[in-house]
Amino acid sequence: MASTTERTAPAPASAHGTLAHLLPADYKRTIASWLHEDCPSFDYGGFVVGEDVKTATLYAKSPGILAGAPFVDEVFRQLTCTIRWNYPEGAPLTPTATQPKLVVATVVGPARCLLLGERLALNLLSRASGIATACHNLLTLLRSYGYTGILAGTRKTTPGFRLVEKYAMLVGGVDQHRFDLSSMVMLKDNHVWSTGSIENAVKAARSVVGFSGKIEVEVGSEEEACEAVSAGADVVMLDNCGGAVVRAAAERLKRRWREEGKGHVLLECSGGLGESNVAEYACNDIDIISTSSIHQSTKHVDFSLKIDH
Repeated sequence: MASTTERTAPAPASAHGTLAHLLPADYKRTIASWLHEDCPSFDYGGFVVGEDVKTATLYAKSPGILAGAPFVDEVFRQLTCTIRWNYPEGAPLTPTATQPKLVVATVVGPARCLLLGERLALNLLSRASGIATACHNLLTLLRSYGYTGILAGTRKTTPGFRLVEKYAMLVGGVDQHRFDLSSMVMLKDNHVWSTGSIENAVKAARSVVGFSGKIEVEVGSEEEACEAVSAGADVVMLDNCGGAVVRAAAERLKRRWREEGKGHVLLECSGGLGESNVAEYACNDIDIISTSSIHQSTKHVDFSLKIDH
């Protein structure tokens, strides 16, 4: 059987292409390794059902934002199955009392291949869609408070699963922040303590990252924030400060930096932010609000795959 993937609608796209075009070529090898992890030797269930070509229906059974389609595409492509999507990547899925299960896609292929990919595909889709949903919900909430800045995730991702989680953040409409330690320099308290001062840490970082890399410094006070800017930081993060404290500090810092000709410096706040308290931080003197609540321990979206009979 030909290994093809069909879509009835495109994934979220810019003028340049879909988000799937961001994915590195080696993600396909990662999918292959996950398939091997789930079936490292004999496929006993596959032996039972055999090679007869079947059609399976992918259902969404809880509301959320659809995310992770390229990974599911690749799972079934490697298993010589064809998938046809009824919803585009990033679409809201809204089961109702009268329609408790939405038909999201259909998959056609040998019965044993459908079942070989079933759990991996569902795990990927459920996790990615859960993250995209949490991102979308928090961003929508912030916009309702009049916040026009950036909502970003963090590097608190699951080892081995970062690509999926960072991709899902993009589908959910938020900034992924730095992807890894090589993406941007972030100097936290341990870096500063180890080098003796913010100035020493920034100077050392700049000596190797050069002009093309941004440097962010985590601080706990306005005094440290100004020290970081004087040392050459591009981004300053106020970490684990209360909302009222952050808003007042942000207004003073941004005014001071503009007066000093350093209005280009970005101000970020982070630490324990989520839907229950983000309103306290919805201040447009803060350029970036970052949180792990939109991708760490988020609720999964419920999907199932059933062979038609």
